[in-house]
Amino acid sequence: MDEFPNAFYSIFYLNSLHSIILCSTTLAKLARHFCVCENLVLQLRKQEEMAVKAAAAFIFLLFFLSTACQAKLSSTFYHKSCPHAESAIREAIRTAIARERRMAASLIRLHFHDCFVQGCDASILLNETSSIESEKTAGGNRNSARGYEVIDKAKSEVEKICPGVVSCADIIAVAARDASAYVGGPSWAVKLGRRDSTTASRTLANAELPAFFDSLDRLVSRFQKKGLTARDMVALSGSHTLGQAQCFTFRDRIYNASNIDAGFASTRKRRCPRTGGQANLAPLDLVTPNSFDNNYFKNLMRNKGLLQSDQVLFNGGSTDSIVSEYSRNPAKFRSDFASAMIKMGNIGPLTGSAGQIRRICSALN
Repeated sequence: MDEFPNAFYSIFYLNSLHSIILCSTTLAKLARHFCVCENLVLQLRKQEEMAVKAAAAFIFLLFFLSTACQAKLSSTFYHKSCPHAESAIREAIRTAIARERRMAASLIRLHFHDCFVQGCDASILLNETSSIESEKTAGGNRNSARGYEVIDKAKSEVEKICPGVVSCADIIAVAARDASAYVGGPSWAVKLGRRDSTTASRTLANAELPAFFDSLDRLVSRFQKKGLTARDMVALSGSHTLGQAQCFTFRDRIYNASNIDAGFASTRKRRCPRTGGQANLAPLDLVTPNSFDNNYFKNLMRNKGLLQSDQVLFNGGSTDSIVSEYSRNPAKFRSDFASAMIKMGNIGPLTGSAGQIRRICSALN
Protein backbone atom coordinates (compact mmCIF):
# COMPACT_ATOMS: atom_id res chain seq x y z
CA MET A 1 0.00 0.00 0.00
CA ASP A 2 2.97 2.31 0.73
CA GLU A 3 4.27 2.06 -2.87
CA PHE A 4 0.91 3.02 -4.44
CA PRO A 5 0.88 6.60 -3.23
CA ASN A 6 4.47 7.01 -4.40
CA ALA A 7 3.55 5.77 -7.86
CA PHE A 8 0.49 7.98 -7.84
CA TYR A 9 2.51 11.02 -6.88
CA SER A 10 5.12 10.17 -9.49
CA ILE A 11 2.47 10.01 -12.21
CA PHE A 12 0.92 13.21 -10.89
CA TYR A 13 4.31 14.87 -10.89
CA LEU A 14 5.05 13.77 -14.43
CA ASN A 15 1.67 14.99 -15.64
CA SER A 16 2.19 18.30 -13.89
CA LEU A 17 5.67 18.62 -15.31
CA HIS A 18 4.32 17.88 -18.78
CA SER A 19 1.65 20.52 -18.29
CA ILE A 20 4.24 23.01 -17.15
CA ILE A 21 6.42 22.24 -20.16
CA LEU A 22 3.42 22.60 -22.47
CA CYS A 23 2.52 25.85 -20.77
CA SER A 24 6.08 27.09 -21.01
CA THR A 25 6.23 26.16 -24.67
CA THR A 26 2.97 27.96 -25.29
CA LEU A 27 4.21 31.02 -23.43
CA ALA A 28 7.45 30.95 -25.39
CA LYS A 29 5.49 30.81 -28.66
CA LEU A 30 3.31 33.66 -27.47
CA ALA A 31 6.40 35.63 -26.50
CA ARG A 32 7.88 35.03 -29.93
CA HIS A 33 4.61 36.10 -31.54
CA PHE A 34 4.60 39.16 -29.29
CA CYS A 35 8.17 40.03 -30.31
CA VAL A 36 7.25 39.57 -33.96
CA CYS A 37 4.20 41.80 -33.49
CA GLU A 38 6.25 44.35 -31.60
CA ASN A 39 8.84 44.39 -34.37
CA LEU A 40 6.08 44.80 -36.93
CA VAL A 41 4.68 47.71 -34.92
CA LEU A 42 8.13 49.31 -34.70
CA GLN A 43 8.65 48.86 -38.44
CA LEU A 44 5.24 50.35 -39.15
CA ARG A 45 6.04 53.28 -36.90
CA LYS A 46 9.37 53.83 -38.66
CA GLN A 47 7.64 53.66 -42.04
CA GLU A 48 5.02 56.10 -40.79
CA GLU A 49 7.73 58.48 -39.55
CA MET A 50 9.54 58.22 -42.87
CA ALA A 51 6.30 58.91 -44.72
CA VAL A 52 5.66 61.98 -42.53
CA LYS A 53 9.19 63.25 -43.13
CA ALA A 54 8.86 62.63 -46.86
CA ALA A 55 5.57 64.51 -46.91
CA ALA A 56 7.11 67.38 -44.95
CA ALA A 57 10.07 67.49 -47.34
CA PHE A 58 7.69 67.53 -50.30
CA ILE A 59 5.67 70.36 -48.80
CA PHE A 60 8.89 72.29 -48.11
CA LEU A 61 10.00 71.74 -51.69
CA LEU A 62 6.70 73.08 -52.98
CA PHE A 63 7.03 76.09 -50.68
CA PHE A 64 10.61 76.66 -51.81
CA LEU A 65 9.67 76.44 -55.47
CA SER A 66 6.71 78.73 -54.89
CA THR A 67 8.92 81.24 -53.08
CA ALA A 68 11.55 81.01 -55.78
CA CYS A 69 8.94 81.74 -58.41
CA GLN A 70 7.60 84.68 -56.40
CA ALA A 71 11.13 86.00 -55.78
CA LYS A 72 11.93 86.36 -59.46
CA LEU A 73 12.22 90.03 -60.29
CA SER A 74 11.28 91.29 -63.73
CA SER A 75 12.06 94.40 -65.75
CA THR A 76 8.41 94.41 -66.88
CA PHE A 77 6.92 94.16 -63.38
CA TYR A 78 5.04 97.50 -63.57
CA HIS A 79 4.21 97.49 -67.27
CA LYS A 80 0.53 96.90 -66.55
CA SER A 81 0.07 98.18 -63.00
CA CYS A 82 2.05 101.43 -63.44
CA PRO A 83 3.40 101.80 -66.99
CA HIS A 84 4.73 105.35 -66.47
CA ALA A 85 6.51 104.67 -63.17
CA GLU A 86 10.05 104.61 -64.56
CA SER A 87 9.60 107.78 -66.59
CA ALA A 88 8.28 109.60 -63.51
CA ILE A 89 11.27 108.43 -61.47
CA ARG A 90 13.69 109.38 -64.24
CA GLU A 91 12.35 112.92 -64.41
CA ALA A 92 12.77 113.39 -60.65
CA ILE A 93 16.32 112.03 -60.73
CA ARG A 94 17.40 114.15 -63.69
CA THR A 95 16.03 117.27 -62.03
CA ALA A 96 17.93 116.55 -58.81
CA ILE A 97 21.26 115.86 -60.55
CA ALA A 98 20.91 118.90 -62.80
CA ARG A 99 20.62 120.92 -59.60
CA GLU A 100 23.58 119.18 -57.93
CA ARG A 101 25.91 117.01 -60.02
CA ARG A 102 27.28 115.25 -56.94
CA MET A 103 23.85 113.72 -56.33
CA ALA A 104 24.51 111.09 -58.99
CA ALA A 105 27.20 109.48 -56.84
CA SER A 106 25.02 109.79 -53.75
CA LEU A 107 22.11 107.92 -55.35
CA ILE A 108 24.32 105.08 -56.60
CA ARG A 109 25.85 104.79 -53.13
CA LEU A 110 22.41 104.86 -51.49
CA HIS A 111 21.34 101.80 -53.50
CA PHE A 112 24.59 100.04 -52.59
CA HIS A 113 24.20 100.75 -48.86
CA ASP A 114 20.57 99.65 -48.97
CA CYS A 115 21.29 96.30 -50.63
CA PHE A 116 24.19 95.40 -48.32
CA VAL A 117 21.98 95.53 -45.22
CA GLN A 118 19.00 93.11 -45.14
CA GLY A 119 18.95 93.08 -48.94
CA CYS A 120 17.50 95.64 -51.36
CA ASP A 121 14.46 96.50 -49.25
CA ALA A 122 14.60 100.29 -48.67
CA SER A 123 15.43 99.70 -45.00
CA ILE A 124 17.99 102.50 -45.28
CA LEU A 125 15.18 105.03 -45.77
CA LEU A 126 13.36 104.36 -42.49
CA ASN A 127 13.58 107.03 -39.80
CA GLU A 128 14.24 106.21 -36.16
CA THR A 129 11.18 105.34 -34.05
CA SER A 130 10.52 103.44 -30.83
CA SER A 131 10.42 100.24 -32.88
CA ILE A 132 12.80 101.10 -35.76
CA GLU A 133 16.59 101.13 -35.37
CA SER A 134 17.38 103.49 -38.23
CA GLU A 135 20.30 102.65 -40.49
CA LYS A 136 20.73 106.33 -41.25
CA THR A 137 22.77 106.73 -38.06
CA ALA A 138 25.11 103.77 -38.70
CA GLY A 139 28.80 104.61 -39.02
CA GLY A 140 28.88 104.23 -42.80
CA ASN A 141 25.76 106.38 -43.28
CA ARG A 142 25.76 109.04 -40.57
CA ASN A 143 26.40 112.49 -42.05
CA SER A 144 27.42 110.67 -45.21
CA ALA A 145 24.57 108.91 -47.01
CA ARG A 146 22.58 111.38 -49.09
CA GLY A 147 19.68 111.55 -51.51
CA TYR A 148 16.84 110.65 -49.18
CA GLU A 149 14.85 113.70 -50.22
CA VAL A 150 15.36 112.85 -53.91
CA ILE A 151 13.87 109.39 -53.39
CA ASP A 152 11.00 110.97 -51.45
CA LYS A 153 10.33 113.32 -54.36
CA ALA A 154 10.38 110.47 -56.88
CA LYS A 155 8.03 108.48 -54.66
CA SER A 156 5.57 111.36 -54.39
CA GLU A 157 5.51 111.73 -58.18
CA VAL A 158 4.85 108.01 -58.66
CA GLU A 159 2.15 108.03 -55.97
CA LYS A 160 0.29 110.69 -57.96
CA ILE A 161 -0.15 108.33 -60.89
CA CYS A 162 -0.15 104.90 -59.19
CA PRO A 163 -0.85 105.14 -55.45
CA GLY A 164 0.32 102.19 -53.39
CA VAL A 165 1.85 100.28 -56.31
CA VAL A 166 5.58 101.04 -56.66
CA SER A 167 7.92 100.23 -53.78
CA CYS A 168 10.57 102.54 -52.39
CA ALA A 169 13.10 99.73 -52.85
CA ASP A 170 12.41 99.69 -56.58
CA ILE A 171 12.61 103.48 -56.76
CA ILE A 172 16.11 103.39 -55.22
CA ALA A 173 17.19 100.78 -57.79
CA VAL A 174 15.82 102.76 -60.73
CA ALA A 175 17.31 106.00 -59.34
CA ALA A 176 20.80 104.46 -59.26
CA ARG A 177 20.50 103.39 -62.90
CA ASP A 178 19.19 106.77 -64.01
CA ALA A 179 21.91 108.58 -62.04
CA SER A 180 24.60 106.55 -63.80
CA ALA A 181 23.13 107.20 -67.23
CA TYR A 182 22.69 110.95 -66.62
CA VAL A 183 26.41 111.52 -65.95
CA GLY A 184 27.63 109.43 -68.88
CA GLY A 185 27.69 106.01 -67.26
CA PRO A 186 26.04 102.81 -68.46
CA SER A 187 22.34 102.09 -68.32
CA TRP A 188 20.71 98.71 -67.75
CA ALA A 189 17.31 97.07 -67.47
CA VAL A 190 16.43 97.25 -63.78
CA LYS A 191 14.65 94.16 -62.51
CA LEU A 192 11.64 95.19 -60.44
CA GLY A 193 9.16 93.70 -58.01
CA ARG A 194 10.88 94.35 -54.69
CA ARG A 195 8.80 95.20 -51.66
CA ASP A 196 9.71 97.41 -48.71
CA SER A 197 10.90 96.09 -45.38
CA THR A 198 9.10 96.70 -42.10
CA THR A 199 12.39 96.62 -40.18
CA ALA A 200 15.83 98.20 -40.27
CA SER A 201 19.09 97.36 -38.53
CA ARG A 202 21.75 99.83 -37.50
CA THR A 203 23.64 96.89 -35.98
CA LEU A 204 23.81 95.07 -39.32
CA ALA A 205 24.74 98.27 -41.12
CA ASN A 206 27.67 98.81 -38.77
CA ALA A 207 28.78 95.21 -39.23
CA GLU A 208 28.27 94.67 -42.97
CA LEU A 209 28.91 97.91 -44.85
CA PRO A 210 32.43 98.13 -46.30
CA ALA A 211 34.66 100.66 -44.54
CA PHE A 212 37.17 103.13 -45.98
CA PHE A 213 39.98 101.45 -44.02
CA ASP A 214 39.21 97.84 -45.10
CA SER A 215 41.96 95.59 -46.42
CA LEU A 216 41.60 93.81 -49.75
CA ASP A 217 40.90 90.47 -48.08
CA ARG A 218 38.24 92.09 -45.91
CA LEU A 219 36.57 93.70 -48.91
CA VAL A 220 36.59 90.49 -50.93
CA SER A 221 35.05 88.64 -47.97
CA ARG A 222 32.30 91.25 -47.50
CA PHE A 223 31.30 91.08 -51.15
CA GLN A 224 31.47 87.29 -51.34
CA LYS A 225 29.01 87.07 -48.45
CA LYS A 226 26.55 88.97 -50.65
CA GLY A 227 27.10 86.68 -53.63
CA LEU A 228 29.40 89.10 -55.46
CA THR A 229 32.79 88.21 -56.93
CA ALA A 230 36.07 90.09 -56.68
CA ARG A 231 35.47 91.34 -60.23
CA ASP A 232 32.02 92.59 -59.21
CA MET A 233 33.63 94.37 -56.27
CA VAL A 234 36.24 96.12 -58.42
CA ALA A 235 33.63 97.11 -61.00
CA LEU A 236 31.31 98.52 -58.33
CA SER A 237 34.21 100.37 -56.71
CA GLY A 238 34.56 102.11 -60.06
CA SER A 239 31.55 104.21 -59.04
CA HIS A 240 34.19 106.22 -57.15
CA THR A 241 34.87 107.85 -60.48
CA LEU A 242 32.10 110.10 -59.11
CA GLY A 243 31.55 111.85 -55.82
CA GLN A 244 33.55 113.10 -52.89
CA ALA A 245 34.88 111.88 -49.56
CA GLN A 246 35.18 113.60 -46.20
CA CYS A 247 38.60 114.45 -44.77
CA PHE A 248 38.39 112.03 -41.83
CA THR A 249 38.10 109.09 -44.26
CA PHE A 250 41.40 109.78 -46.04
CA ARG A 251 43.49 111.77 -43.51
CA ASP A 252 45.52 108.77 -42.35
CA ARG A 253 46.31 107.79 -45.93
CA ILE A 254 47.55 111.17 -47.14
CA TYR A 255 49.74 111.71 -44.06
CA ASN A 256 50.98 108.20 -43.28
CA ALA A 257 50.69 105.87 -46.30
CA SER A 258 53.78 104.84 -48.24
CA ASN A 259 51.89 103.73 -51.38
CA ILE A 260 50.68 107.20 -52.34
CA ASP A 261 51.87 109.68 -54.95
CA ALA A 262 53.61 112.54 -53.12
CA GLY A 263 52.12 115.30 -55.26
CA PHE A 264 48.63 113.84 -54.92
CA ALA A 265 49.00 113.65 -51.14
CA SER A 266 50.26 117.24 -50.98
CA THR A 267 47.27 118.51 -52.95
CA ARG A 268 44.85 116.67 -50.69
CA LYS A 269 46.47 118.06 -47.52
CA ARG A 270 45.39 121.58 -48.50
CA ARG A 271 41.80 120.68 -47.69
CA CYS A 272 42.49 118.14 -44.99
CA PRO A 273 44.73 119.32 -42.15
CA ARG A 274 46.15 116.97 -39.53
CA THR A 275 43.53 118.20 -37.09
CA GLY A 276 40.13 119.70 -37.74
CA GLY A 277 38.23 119.94 -40.98
CA GLN A 278 36.68 116.52 -40.48
CA ALA A 279 33.91 117.06 -43.03
CA ASN A 280 35.98 118.90 -45.64
CA LEU A 281 35.41 117.30 -49.03
CA ALA A 282 37.76 116.09 -51.74
CA PRO A 283 36.84 114.43 -55.05
CA LEU A 284 37.43 110.69 -55.25
CA ASP A 285 38.59 111.21 -58.84
CA LEU A 286 40.68 114.37 -59.01
CA VAL A 287 40.69 114.43 -62.83
CA THR A 288 37.00 114.08 -63.82
CA PRO A 289 35.01 114.07 -60.55
CA ASN A 290 31.62 114.64 -62.17
CA SER A 291 31.79 112.27 -65.13
CA PHE A 292 31.46 108.51 -65.25
CA ASP A 293 34.65 107.17 -66.85
CA ASN A 294 37.58 104.86 -66.11
CA ASN A 295 39.96 107.50 -64.71
CA TYR A 296 39.43 106.01 -61.25
CA PHE A 297 41.39 102.93 -62.31
CA LYS A 298 44.10 104.97 -64.02
CA ASN A 299 44.49 106.90 -60.77
CA LEU A 300 44.89 103.69 -58.76
CA MET A 301 47.73 102.57 -61.05
CA ARG A 302 49.51 105.87 -60.25
CA ASN A 303 48.99 105.46 -56.48
CA LYS A 304 46.40 108.23 -56.52
CA GLY A 305 43.57 106.39 -54.82
CA LEU A 306 42.04 108.69 -52.21
CA LEU A 307 40.81 106.06 -49.75
CA GLN A 308 42.76 103.12 -48.41
CA SER A 309 39.90 100.88 -49.59
CA ASP A 310 40.47 102.28 -53.09
CA GLN A 311 44.23 101.82 -53.32
CA VAL A 312 44.18 98.24 -51.95
CA LEU A 313 42.57 97.24 -55.25
CA PHE A 314 45.90 97.95 -56.92
CA ASN A 315 48.67 97.24 -54.47
CA GLY A 316 50.29 93.97 -55.53
CA GLY A 317 47.21 91.89 -54.74
CA SER A 318 44.78 89.60 -56.54
CA THR A 319 42.73 92.41 -58.11
CA ASP A 320 45.62 94.28 -59.76
CA SER A 321 44.92 92.63 -63.11
CA ILE A 322 41.26 93.69 -63.06
CA VAL A 323 42.18 97.31 -62.30
CA SER A 324 44.72 97.23 -65.11
CA GLU A 325 42.15 95.76 -67.50
CA TYR A 326 39.56 98.44 -66.70
CA SER A 327 42.16 101.21 -67.05
CA ARG A 328 42.84 100.03 -70.63
CA ASN A 329 39.32 99.01 -71.60
CA PRO A 330 36.58 101.46 -70.56
CA ALA A 331 33.93 99.51 -72.48
CA LYS A 332 34.67 96.39 -70.43
CA PHE A 333 34.42 98.42 -67.23
CA ARG A 334 31.05 99.86 -68.24
CA SER A 335 29.70 96.44 -69.17
CA ASP A 336 30.92 94.81 -65.95
CA PHE A 337 29.63 97.72 -63.87
CA ALA A 338 26.12 97.33 -65.30
CA SER A 339 26.19 93.57 -64.73
CA ALA A 340 27.42 94.00 -61.15
CA MET A 341 24.70 96.56 -60.41
CA ILE A 342 22.06 94.09 -61.62
CA LYS A 343 23.55 91.35 -59.42
CA MET A 344 23.70 93.68 -56.44
CA GLY A 345 20.09 94.67 -57.01
CA ASN A 346 19.12 91.01 -56.63
CA ILE A 347 20.47 90.71 -53.08
CA GLY A 348 17.72 89.47 -50.76
CA PRO A 349 14.66 91.22 -52.19
CA LEU A 350 11.31 90.96 -50.43
CA THR A 351 8.69 89.74 -52.90
CA GLY A 352 5.20 88.29 -53.04
CA SER A 353 3.35 89.16 -49.84
CA ALA A 354 6.49 89.84 -47.77
CA GLY A 355 7.00 93.36 -46.45
CA GLN A 356 4.78 96.16 -47.73
CA ILE A 357 4.55 98.96 -50.28
CA ARG A 358 5.23 102.03 -48.15
CA ARG A 359 3.19 105.12 -48.85
CA ILE A 360 5.98 107.28 -47.43
CA CYS A 361 9.48 105.89 -47.81
CA SER A 362 10.76 107.03 -44.41
CA ALA A 363 7.96 105.44 -42.37
CA LEU A 364 5.92 102.27 -42.14
CA ASN A 365 2.30 102.29 -43.25
